[in-house]
This record gives sequence, structure tokens and C-alpha cells, in this order.
Amino acid sequence: METTRLFDVIYHQLSVHPLEKSISGKDETGQWKSYSTTQIIQMAESAAAGLIHAGLKRGDKVAISSYKNRPEWIIMDLATQMAGLVNIPLYPTISAQDYIYILNESEVVMAFCGGQDLYEKLQVAKTEVPTLNEIYTFDKQNNRLYWEDIFSTDNKIVEETKAAIKPDDLATIIYTSGTTGKPKGVMLSHNNILHVIKETSQYLEARKGEKSLSFLPLCHIFERAVSLSYLYKCVSVYFTGTDNLGGPDGDLQEVKPVVFSTVPRLLEKIYEAIYNKGLALSGAKKRLFFWALSLTDNYELEQKPSLKWKIADKLIFSKWRAALGGNVRLVVTGAAPCPVKIMQVFCAAGIPIREGYGLTETSPTLTVNTLEKDGAMLGSVGPLLKDVEILIEKEGGDYRPGEGEILAHGPNIMIGYYKKPEINAKVFSEINGKKYFRTGDIGKLITSKSGKTFLKITDRKKELLKTSGGKYVAPAPIENRMKEDFMIEQMMVVGDKMKFVSALIVPSEPALKNWCSQNNISWSSLEEIIKNPDVQKRYQEIIDKYNPEFSHIEQIKKFCLVSKPWESTKTDGSESELTPTMKLKRRVIREKCQKDIEGIYC
Repeated sequence: METTRLFDVIYHQLSVHPLEKSISGKDETGQWKSYSTTQIIQMAESAAAGLIHAGLKRGDKVAISSYKNRPEWIIMDLATQMAGLVNIPLYPTISAQDYIYILNESEVVMAFCGGQDLYEKLQVAKTEVPTLNEIYTFDKQNNRLYWEDIFSTDNKIVEETKAAIKPDDLATIIYTSGTTGKPKGVMLSHNNILHVIKETSQYLEARKGEKSLSFLPLCHIFERAVSLSYLYKCVSVYFTGTDNLGGPDGDLQEVKPVVFSTVPRLLEKIYEAIYNKGLALSGAKKRLFFWALSLTDNYELEQKPSLKWKIADKLIFSKWRAALGGNVRLVVTGAAPCPVKIMQVFCAAGIPIREGYGLTETSPTLTVNTLEKDGAMLGSVGPLLKDVEILIEKEGGDYRPGEGEILAHGPNIMIGYYKKPEINAKVFSEINGKKYFRTGDIGKLITSKSGKTFLKITDRKKELLKTSGGKYVAPAPIENRMKEDFMIEQMMVVGDKMKFVSALIVPSEPALKNWCSQNNISWSSLEEIIKNPDVQKRYQEIIDKYNPEFSHIEQIKKFCLVSKPWESTKTDGSESELTPTMKLKRRVIREKCQKDIEGIYC
């Protein structure tokens, strides 16, 4: 059968390779509960019929929110699509006020959620959202509507509705948190997302019936598209959260996936844990560990394994792979830049990491590195996806040679922002008769040794700093490079309208504790220890190590250590410093650290 709408992916699986365990998730007892391809279709069709019988009309909005990825999320996503409705995924951690804003603007009629406090958050919002009629939960609770209560067996009405749905129909509105201002609703069609699914699934290193693990939030288009790609590719998906991934009893060990997607920060944490375990060793074991690690320093993709590497692999790297389940053939990373050092370490250890690039507005993939010969290049985000066109606009900014704002055209570009015509007019430009989306990212096209074209991201246009001397500085490359040091947890470069560039640094508490212990420095608290002159000196040494890699104007002249990590969720009602996808909210951090910044420049 031809796959032209999003919900067609599950029928494609049924016709090509039906699975007994198509999607799985843990029940309330912690045991895996699996759904076959046939069960998914039956439940999705029943839910779709129920939604239609409940009075929902084509184009009505249905919200879904859950802390952990779970089969119910995907089934209800497919159901809303089959019913001709529009799915509004909600980040579980955003504030009640953001819920009210999103639900009101999108005029949500019905909501489905998991977790007691999510139900309560939606109930609070319901009092201020006149369109919201009912809230259903994925977990059975007294006096709560259970999600299966919506089910109906009228399949005829579903078939009639599905037949009328077109590839270009609106499938979902995803509200991007953004680093400033109110969230914007990104309108994506069935075809927008399906193009990415079809073109990226061929690069997922998994065969029919093999296992994948899904733990990044499904409310983000990255993981949602990846998960639907697994369905399309007939790969079994195990849904979970990030709280029980590692360790001997973790989900990685239990599922033993061949592929999963992640974000760079999780890879950084894994690397930090590995590095700290190495520091805790002694004698010959410690020397062997760091000898093996040193082999990753100059690693290049597709290099032939040397005898030294084979020894290191047998004694050290094989244990790293075993910690990830032992079967991983591909890890896909996105949502934020992945440090080259992290890529080198894992790839050299036989854990292939491949980075892609895109935005919610691009469904999301524009480029992706692959496992094919000459299909990847360290430091790049990969070659362009089929039918995607990229222009590098060099006007309108103080860019380095070859750099400019990345403009994208293709079948995966969003319809536009919901109810935001004035913003749409700014982000779309017609060039040579084609409609291009302005990504706001700065980059350049580079050529590999084999002559293949890759995209390299250098910074965010709106995040450029301009010193008082009129020089532009891109903070992201500086931050990403220096964060490769395991003693730096978070970092933000500051210096807009100032004479020189400086930085706010949040130390990695475990790494700093370990360093203090090795240097006979008594630990009190992170807040106190960052005042210690020896600790200050250690971080100055880190700055001095990396500064020579940057131009004089880009070098960090001063820094301030910050004791409170920046978070994507706040329990005290204040605004979070990170977006749900872990991007820095620079304005918020500047406001909260105003005294620290003033101290740097006084």
C-alpha cells in the first residue's frame, strides 16, 4: 500500500512485516506490556471512532501530555490522525500559564494525559480554557475518565473519515518553547513529517523485528518522527523515560536495543561517568584506561583499526558497549550541537554516533550524517536530505568567509506559525520563485575529501554578541568546545556591548568533588568551594587551555563560577533557564546572574 498520511505507517507495517511486539511500555508494576501491530490498529481505530462519536469535527484540536514515553501516546496520536483531528503535544514540565496560553490559542477541545499532577494542571487550565470539554488519563484513577472510555467499535465512520484525509492536511501543531517570548505553534502537515520519515528511516541501522529504545520526549518532533520511522521500518519500539536507562538493571541492559536517539547532554553525562570511573582506578588499570582513551583523540571516521585499537577494544571499549546493552549499532543525536570530542570518543569505542540537524519548523530533519561510506563528517551535521535545498545568505550580517544564515526549502518545511501572519512574513522569503524558511542558524557548506557536500553549523544568528568595539562573537562554538572539559557542566558566554568577552560557568559537581579530593581540598558545598582560590585557578587553567583556539576577540578574558545549575523546570514558580530541549535562555540567565556579570565588568 502507498503511505501518504502519517497514520498509514502502521498499515504499512501490517502489510510488510507485522510484529507481535510492535510497541512496548512498562505498566504500573514495572513489567513490559507489548502491543502487536494488529492491536495498535484496532485500538487506534476504536479511539478514532470514539473521538468522532464524541462530536469532534475535522480540524478540532486534541492535546496529549505525558512525562514518560508510552504506547498510549503513539496510539492516541494515530487515532487523532485517523479522525482528521490535530494533535497538540504538550511538554509536561512547562508552567500552568503556558498550558493555558497554548490550549486557548489552539482552542483544544479534548486532552489526554498521564500522571496525577498533569491531570491537575490540565484541570486548573480548564477553568480558563472555554473550549476544553474533557480530560482523559492514561492511568486508571477513581473519578477520572480513562482513555479507553472514549473507544467505539464503529469502524465504518473511521474508514470514511480516513478516506477524506489528504497528505497536505494539518496533522499537528507543536508549540516551540523558544528562548524568548511566548511559544509559537508550528503547523506541520502529514506530508511534512512523512517526507522525513521516509527519507531518514533508510539510514536507521535496524532490521525488521529488531529492537529500538525511545526515551526522548515524544512531544518533541525529533523523537516523534524517529518513533514513527521505527514503525515504518518495522522495528520494535520500547518506550521509557530517562530515569532508568543505565546500570545493570536499566532499560538499556534489559532491552538491548540496536538503535536509539538521544541529545548531546546525555552523551556528555555518559562520557563524564566513564571518565570519573577511570579516575577512580589505580595502578596498571588506570594507566591502561587512559592509554585507551588517548587513542580516541585523533580518531577519524572510517579509519582502519590498528593493533593498539584492537587491544584497547578488547580490554576497555567492549565494556563501554556492554554498558549500553551490547547491541547498539547506531545512536542518533540532535536538538543541540554535539561536541566533536564526544563523537570521537564514542565512535572510536565502536559506538557509532551520527548527528543530524533541523528544527521543529522543518519536521525536523534537514541534514543527517549516516553510516554509509563517506556519509558522515566530524564537525558537520551531515549532507542534505533528499529534496531539501539550502541557501547560505551572506548578506545582513558580519559573517566569516563562506558563512551566512541558513535558508531551507523542501517538502518538510512547515505550513507556518499558527495565527502568526506577521511572524510568518518575516521567516519566509521567496527566492527564485521558491519559498525559503529562515532558520536563524548560521552555517556554511563544506566539502569532504570525497567531494561530498556537508552542512556545518557555526552559531545562532540572534545569539551573536557585539562587543563595544563593534566586533561580532559567536558564543556557541566557544561554549561547546570548553564544555568538552568534564569539569564544566554548563557555560554561557557574555559580553554584548562590553569591551571583552567573558563567561558564566556552572562546574560539574561530581568532577569538581573528585578533583578536590585528589588535591586535598576539603569539600563543604558547591556554593562555598567555588570561592576557593585553588578551584578558581583550576578553572582558569581550563580557560587558558582552550582560549588559543579562538581569535583574540573571542577569547574568554574573565569568568564567574555559578553554583546553581540552570534547569528546564522550576518548582518555585520562577522562569526556567533552559528550554525543554535544553537550550540556554540567554535573556533569563543574564537577568538572574546580573550581579555576577556586573562583578566581572566592574
